[in-house]
Amino acid sequence: MDQVTALIVAAGSGTRMGGDTAKQYRPLAGKPLLRHAVEALIGHPRISAVRVVIGQGQEDLASAALAGLDVGAFVIGGAERADSVRAGLEAIGRGVVLVHDAARPFCPPEVVDRLLDALGKADGAVPVLPVADTLAKGDSELRGTVNRTQLLRIQTPQAFHLEDLRYAYDEAGSSAPTDESTVMQHAGLKVATVAGDEILHKLTSPRDWERAEMMLAARMISRSGTGFDVHAFDGPGPLIMGGITIDHPQGLAGHSDADVVLHAITDALLGAAALGDIGQHFPPSDPQWKGAASDRFLRHAADLITGKGGIIDHVDCTVICEAPKVGPHRAAIQARVAEILDLRPEAVSIKATTTEQLGFTGRREGIASSAIATIRLPA
Repeated sequence: MDQVTALIVAAGSGTRMGGDTAKQYRPLAGKPLLRHAVEALIGHPRISAVRVVIGQGQEDLASAALAGLDVGAFVIGGAERADSVRAGLEAIGRGVVLVHDAARPFCPPEVVDRLLDALGKADGAVPVLPVADTLAKGDSELRGTVNRTQLLRIQTPQAFHLEDLRYAYDEAGSSAPTDESTVMQHAGLKVATVAGDEILHKLTSPRDWERAEMMLAARMISRSGTGFDVHAFDGPGPLIMGGITIDHPQGLAGHSDADVVLHAITDALLGAAALGDIGQHFPPSDPQWKGAASDRFLRHAADLITGKGGIIDHVDCTVICEAPKVGPHRAAIQARVAEILDLRPEAVSIKATTTEQLGFTGRREGIASSAIATIRLPA
C-alpha cells in the first residue's frame, strides 16, 4: 500500500470541557489527551508517519505534550475544522491519509487495519457503530419514533486516498461540512464502512472525561517504593528540609542542599517506578549538582513517572530527629511537597519521630528521613 499518514486534528479551543486549558492538552491519567491520541497511532506498523494540526499559538503546549515523539513540524490549522484538515492535507505529500480527532484518545490497531483494508475497494472508509437506543422525535413529549435500522454512528479515524479527499474539498469550496466522509459523499465518491469500537468514543463533556479516567485506572497497576536518606549536621544554619528553609543553628552536610525529606521521597518515587535511585540520576561526583536545590530532583522523578503514563497517588515521609521540631513546619513542608509534585496537599503525609536519644539522631548528630510512595503505572 502507499504511504499512510495519520493526520491528528487538534486545533480546537476545547472550551466545552471547561477550564483554562484546551482539552487536548489537559492530562488524562497523567498524560496529555493529545499524546494518548498520537501514541495510539504512531506505533502501528502500517502507519508511516503522524502529523498534528494545532491551533495558532499552541506551539509550546503541543511541544510539551508530544515531547520525544516523531510527529514532524506542527501544522497550523484554521478557524473551522475543514480549514484545519485542508491545511493538514497540504502538508502531506501523497498516499493514504487517516484523519483522526485528538479528542478520541484510544484507537485499537484492528480498527486501523480494517480501514486500510477497505480502501482496496473504495475511495474512503469510516468506522461505524449501530445505534442501540430507541430514537424518537419530540420536545416536552414524544411525537413518534424514528426507524434506526439504517442509522449509524460515525467515528474517526477516517481513511481516504489523499488525492480523492483533496478533490472532494476542492469541490466543496468554502461550504465544506465538518465530517470528512460527508465531504467525500457530496463529491460523489464512495465511502465504505467498517466496524468501529466503543473505545473510540469522543471526549466532549466532563462526564466523558471521568469515564475515560476510570477506564484507564482499571488498566493500571498500583506500585509502591521506599526511600531513605540521612545527613549529618555541619556548619551554621539555616537548614533546608522538605523544600523550605528552617531557622536552626546548624545546617546539614551534603553535595546538594542536603534536603533529607525531598531526597527520601525522590528515592521512593524512583523505586516505585523501578527507575534506580537518586545517586544514579544525580551523582554526587558531578559538580553541576553541588549545592543544587533538591526540588529539581523530586520534580525529575515525578516527570519520569508521568512520562511513562503513571500517576502519583500518595507520598508519606517520616522525619527522624531530636531537633529541630518538625511540628511547627509540618503544614509548610506538606504544601511545598504537594506543589512540587502537582498533588493535592491531602495526598502528602509528613510525620516526625525521635529515636529516644539513641543512635546518631538521638545524639543530635544529624537527621534521617524515611519515605514511601504509591503510584500507578500502565499495565
